[in-house]
Amino acid sequence: MTEQELLIDCLGRLNRIAVNYMITGSMASNYWGIPRTTHDLDFVLQLPTDSIPALVREFEKDFHIDELAIRRAFSAPYQFNAIDTRSALKVDFWILQTHPFEREMFQRRLQVSLFDTLAWLSTAEDVILHKLYWNTITPSERQLHDAAGVVAVQGLELDISYLRHWADQLEVTETLNLLLSRDIRPKSS
Repeated sequence: MTEQELLIDCLGRLNRIAVNYMITGSMASNYWGIPRTTHDLDFVLQLPTDSIPALVREFEKDFHIDELAIRRAFSAPYQFNAIDTRSALKVDFWILQTHPFEREMFQRRLQVSLFDTLAWLSTAEDVILHKLYWNTITPSERQLHDAAGVVAVQGLELDISYLRHWADQLEVTETLNLLLSRDIRPKSS
């Protein structure tokens, strides 16, 4: 199973159980920017606890998924995963937190068609900001190159005032300025 097939499969499962979600991480930056190979998927879930059994039922046939791990994800680090038994690829699920930026990001998500499947996706601006924020937690050239790829592809379509507002809040203004001035560039092949 390829990453694309896994994405389509997961989208179908999430759409069937009607859990509010958003694609983030490298799949979102691939959509808005310069694609790169990735070996996992990232979803943010707005998951009521009474929906946990339905989520487990929907994924348990083809995934290693643990209901206790899901319940523990309602506290730090707010994350659980499912491992696809057919490919050994990992799906990371993040529980939506109360942080203002995360709430705003989730509120702004867009419904798009990915490989003929309806999907909820974080906006280009939010992908950039999220990548820059994660780079402050776990510095990685990959995060910066992904963000630079989105800037390179989206260019003038980006809402710069929104980016600047949240960059200030997230304390990533200096890095955002480097991206916008093209001092940080996407990785070249």
